[in-house]
Order: sequence, then structure tokens, then C-alpha cells
Amino acid sequence: MKIEHRELARNGWLVIDKPSGFTSFQVVKVIRKLYSVKKAGHAGTLDPLATGILPVALGEATKTIPYIIYTDKTYHFTVCWGDDRDTNDSDGRVIATSKKRPSEESILNILENFKGKFEQVPPDYSAIKVNGQRAYKLAREQKPVQLKARTVEVKSIKLLKIPDPDHAEFCVTTSKGFYVRSLARDLGLKLGTFGHIVSLRRSQVGSFYEKDSILLDSLLALEHSRDKFEALLPVERALDDIPALSLSESSAERLRCGQSISVTEEANWLDEKPDKANKLAYVTFNRKLLAVVALQDDYLKPIRIFNL
Repeated sequence: MKIEHRELARNGWLVIDKPSGFTSFQVVKVIRKLYSVKKAGHAGTLDPLATGILPVALGEATKTIPYIIYTDKTYHFTVCWGDDRDTNDSDGRVIATSKKRPSEESILNILENFKGKFEQVPPDYSAIKVNGQRAYKLAREQKPVQLKARTVEVKSIKLLKIPDPDHAEFCVTTSKGFYVRSLARDLGLKLGTFGHIVSLRRSQVGSFYEKDSILLDSLLALEHSRDKFEALLPVERALDDIPALSLSESSAERLRCGQSISVTEEANWLDEKPDKANKLAYVTFNRKLLAVVALQDDYLKPIRIFNL
């Protein structure tokens, strides 16, 4: 069923192929103006240098941002060996150098150290707050920044190629809170040299992929066209990884009012019913997203209600 363009204008997901040089906030600001919406937000910050997938939620879709932020992300990136930069990427100033260049064999040998769960110290130039101030602000003012290590997880990491002795290209799939700039830094240190990011592209965020994306310039070219609404994806696209069910009108109305409802024969599971307590699912009525719920003792407890 095709959604009428006025509804799309207020609620849905845009998968922007972010150009280098833009902050994630700047992209959201452009989108908010383009679609004349008050509520908009992105699911996972990309550095200004980085390109690729930046999911932007409009209207009621902003309620699903938490379910995207905690999903896996895939990045393709290039490390330059030999220079340590204060920002851990090519936008920063050189603070140390090394003449050592790692071999392919040495790189492959240390990749196992960066798989699974491990502790990672975020870059000094990050948005993490230190005593109420952003770390990057303190770093720019050359004030001391001491960030604590965090547990992160790498699902997979591959060496793609070595175009020349100074560079190596990688692909990594990570969990939430991972910094690729820190990975480049730590790879260099583990290899007895220094490393920083010279290119970074995100190709996947949860259920959003490059095939779903649109270039920011291409979207801006549609500013005065109704075709810009065709770029929007349904709100529930962010919930592809959780089970779904549909309800009868009476049950849907009770859920809409914030009441828990019993899981009865009225509930039509569109996917296999979860068998774990507190498992999340999303509910539809008349093919429209109604709520995100938690399954508790054969009851559906509303977590998020959508006004679609």
C-alpha cells in the first residue's frame, strides 16, 4: 500500500549517503528544513571526514532511533602508517612519526587481537563528556583529556588490500560505541608504528544498507519535487530485527491507551513468537505501526506508542 506523501513528509527514515566534510548534525539540519519537520535525528554519528550511511529519522520515526543505535555497523577504512595525529585521522596535526611500515604478514598476525570483546580507549577528539564538557572541546583547547576504556565488540575484521607500503585497507563490523579512529591508532601501536585514518566509509547500520541510500546532493536536487517523499522508508524499517504481530481493533485500542493486553488468539504473529521474557516485538493494526511492546508472562506491555 502506497503511503500518501503528506504522511511521509512527517514520519519515516531517510538513509543518507553522507558526503565528506559534513557533520552528522549539519545533515540533520538540512533534512529538517527540506521536509519542514520539527522532529528529526540521526542514528549514529559519522565524523566529518567519513562518508556513507547516515540514517535520519523524521517525526514518529525518531522513537525508533534507540533500536538502530544498538545494532551492528560495518565500515570500510584506510589506515596510513607512520604518522600519529592528535585527532587519529588526516584532519589532525602530526604529533609523532615512525619510519617503520608493517608487512602484510604482521598485519594479519595481529588482527586476532581485535576480534570479539576488548577494551578500547575513545579518541581525545570525541563527543564524550568529561566533567560536563565535550572531550573534543578540551582537546582543542589543549587541556588534558583522560578518557576511560570501554568494552567494545568487533564481529569481524578483514584486511582487504595493501595498495602501497604506507597504506592498508580494512573492513570491520562492530557493535555500538566503537571508534574506528581508535582502531587505526591501536593497530599502529600494536605493529610498532603509528596509524591514522585517511578514509572512512560506513556501508551498513542495522537493517539499513547502501542500496537504501540516497546522496545528499541528489536529495537536495528534489527540493521542489514530490519525488523527495519517495526516498523515505517506513518507520518500522528500523525494527526489522524484532518480531512483529498484528492485533484486532479492540486489542489495538487498549494498547494505544497504554494498557497491557493478553497474548490471545487475537494476536496474529507475523514472525515466530518470542519464547523469552521481556523480548521486544512490534505491533501493527490495519498495516500501520502501532507500538513496540515487551512480552511479559503472556502479556504485551507497551514500550513505545506511535501516532501514525
